[in-house]
Amino acid sequence: MSSFSRFFAIHIAGQIGLRHVRLSRRVTSLGIVSVLLVLSACQNVPPTPPALKLGTLLPLTGDLAAYGGSMQDAASLMVKTVNGCGGVVGQPIALVAADDQTEPAAGAAAMTKLAEVDRVAAVVGASASAVSAVAIDIAVRNQVVLMSPASTSPTFTERAKKGEFQGFWFRTTPPDTFQSKALAELAKAQGYQTVSVLTINDDYGNGLLNSFIPAFEALGGKVLNKAKPALYAPQSSTFESEVQAAFRGNPDAVLLISFPETGSLILKTAYQQGLLNQRTKVLATDGIKNPKIAALAGKNREGKYIAAGIIGTAPTAGGPAFAAFRDRYKAAYQREPGLFVANTWDAAALLALAAESAKTTIGAAIKDQIRTVANPPGQIVTDVCEALSLIRQGKDINYQGASSTLDLDAQGDVVGSYEIWIITDDAKIKNLGSITIGSSE
Repeated sequence: MSSFSRFFAIHIAGQIGLRHVRLSRRVTSLGIVSVLLVLSACQNVPPTPPALKLGTLLPLTGDLAAYGGSMQDAASLMVKTVNGCGGVVGQPIALVAADDQTEPAAGAAAMTKLAEVDRVAAVVGASASAVSAVAIDIAVRNQVVLMSPASTSPTFTERAKKGEFQGFWFRTTPPDTFQSKALAELAKAQGYQTVSVLTINDDYGNGLLNSFIPAFEALGGKVLNKAKPALYAPQSSTFESEVQAAFRGNPDAVLLISFPETGSLILKTAYQQGLLNQRTKVLATDGIKNPKIAALAGKNREGKYIAAGIIGTAPTAGGPAFAAFRDRYKAAYQREPGLFVANTWDAAALLALAAESAKTTIGAAIKDQIRTVANPPGQIVTDVCEALSLIRQGKDINYQGASSTLDLDAQGDVVGSYEIWIITDDAKIKNLGSITIGSSE
């Protein structure tokens, strides 16, 4: 190539390169302007919070499985209802179910998964107080709200007063300090002057035991085995010695604090020892109030149910929204809602409403809004979709549920109304009335 040719080639290449640089700068400048415009626009549109992840920690297997399936159905129905009217913070709720197996170790593992793997913001559960006792520590550590529809042990009230829960604990069923008073009043009304106690040795049983004794004594009653109540381990399968100890001394009644599976075995044992349906009657709590309990316990030689005549108390679903909830539940599942089912619906509803009120799906923010949507002041509302609509309009609400008015105190407790029930000769459970107990009593 000649010197002129090389000069010409270099000149042309230089011109092309210069034009390329100028064009690249223009493109780069336009890109920067575009990005700035997009960023500016984004600053004017608040980001959409992530979808609310709600967990359930319920006894789908184990000693409380007779209740857990229906409770899970109530939570699922609530989520379906809320998602049908717009969801929470503009998105459908995602429900993650976990089986606590009515056992603390399994419950702790399930709660850990919900909090640390599934990353839920709140959990409906647990049912058994012993499970909730281990689950709440995991919840607090991970800033997850835990709202139990069925754990009634008074220990939660005491722990809440000490500040152990940091506001992450609530329940839609009242504590056993209230049920113990109802049991004591029922025992007095039945003419029982002496009672012995046979109870499961866990948070639920001990909480009721320790509350019942002073409540019954305050009404003039005497607990014969006060110094040494008959206690059985949660995993027990034989109860001969415990039954003998409870019926010793012929008390007017034995207070049985148990659950359906083990409770039915205890009743069979008492019958086999010739102690059932004699002078000593059986007084029971909500753990025994189950439609299958008479069939589980069996019949005597005459073909009569050995559980007939057992009388007891249980938290009743008596809230302003109960009738509408019952119709919705029956339409969905073709059965009546059982024990703690309305409480489960209410627990899920309060969590959804609190998240909408907080405008976020973070557990720490949700727990701060629960009393805001549940307690006065505010417009009284019983329909969850209407309540969501009012919150979106910026209005204050006082949500009243299917189980109660849901007015929550500083410890996360509600006032209780208790049904008096009896097992009839044909194995049915009949309602005999109710007793209302509050913290002021």
